[in-house]
Amino acid sequence: MRRRFYRSRDRAVIAGVCAGLADYFGFNLKVTRLLAVIALFMAPPVTLFVYFGTVLLVPAEHDERRRRPDYDPEFRRAVRSSPRETLADVKRRFQALDSRLARLERYVTSSRYDLDQEFKKL
Repeated sequence: MRRRFYRSRDRAVIAGVCAGLADYFGFNLKVTRLLAVIALFMAPPVTLFVYFGTVLLVPAEHDERRRRPDYDPEFRRAVRSSPRETLADVKRRFQALDSRLARLERYVTSSRYDLDQEFKKL
């Protein structure tokens, strides 16, 4: 699925540009807003021009997109901010699931399982 940049309506203070940037790049929203305020103090005309240009050119988030995302937004944000650590965590989880499945297979194919089933029938 292709990701797109939208202005966020849910977490908007003025027009949702900072919230949309934070969602798109996986940044912390407070840090994004702080950087926007710093940019406003350092270069007010440029910052205002870019901000309101973005408001006019970038569409707001669709209602159906907000209601039912087809993915886990927290996972996407984690992948964007630190992909290596996130994928290492996913790998560890799959390894843990694989070892649990191996233990389950060993138990079900063992004679102990047959014995437990016989005791349950009594």
